[in-house]
Amino acid sequence: MQIDPVLVNNIGDGGLLQGAGVGLRSPHLQHVNTTLPDVPWFEILVDNYLNTGGVIQHYLYAIAEHYPLSCHGVGMSLGSTDPLNMEYLSTLKQLIKDLQITQVSEHLCWTSKHGYYSHELLPMPYTDEAAQHIADRIIQVQEYLGCQILIENVSSYMTYSQSEMTEWQFLNEVIQRADCHLLADINNIFVSASNHQFDPYDYINAIPAHKVKEIHLAGFEDMGQYLLDTHGAVVNEQVWTLFSYAIQRWGKKPTLIEWDNNIPEFDILCAESAKAQLILNGDHSACTATTTTHS
Repeated sequence: MQIDPVLVNNIGDGGLLQGAGVGLRSPHLQHVNTTLPDVPWFEILVDNYLNTGGVIQHYLYAIAEHYPLSCHGVGMSLGSTDPLNMEYLSTLKQLIKDLQITQVSEHLCWTSKHGYYSHELLPMPYTDEAAQHIADRIIQVQEYLGCQILIENVSSYMTYSQSEMTEWQFLNEVIQRADCHLLADINNIFVSASNHQFDPYDYINAIPAHKVKEIHLAGFEDMGQYLLDTHGAVVNEQVWTLFSYAIQRWGKKPTLIEWDNNIPEFDILCAESAKAQLILNGDHSACTATTTTHS
């Protein structure tokens, strides 16, 4: 891969991102820009900032002068059979340069068909053919952007009869073939494990620690027959316990609190971030749920 020295990301085992960050959302832009809170880093939903100009982008550029930023996208549709959207990638590449983005992440899924985009992050069939297909597209993206990207596991509510392997086996195949990194969403692992009746600790145990460059934590809603990944509540205690186990297994990783719906006051996000930081610092008693031993 031809690395662009301007875009090369400092991911290593943390790079410029250290500790527990917070997802930067529009209701908090003015507050963050004005008060410069004690937050180690922010992550942006990059699709919200690809249009040039405007007050929101003005705040973002001002904040970028004070904090490391990572960007998280939903628009690449890496698993789709549609051609890659090069206009999207070109705009993204420029924004990465302008803001000196530290890490770039996308989802292991597809979101488009025949040029029409879904509002859902749709899972892949876990087959060798699908793994090679999405790995090839990740390689194309990395070649174009000039840096390795992170791929995030998604929550899922359906499976494919064609699947030949587990989700974590599929994920490992993709990141190995594409030579990319992993954004491990602990909430998504827990939600999918509950929905599809597998052990989330088996998932954690199967992930190579050196590939994990970021972790996401968020809230879900219990719909009775299934769990729904809403990003609209505090992190569930069982997810905190799973996160604690993952940190003990993988070591310290930059960790983000995501909150996209029913967005609360900024102080509530900071309280969740502080809890994540305690666990990153080795205080696993911060998990109030009962910890289970797994090998």
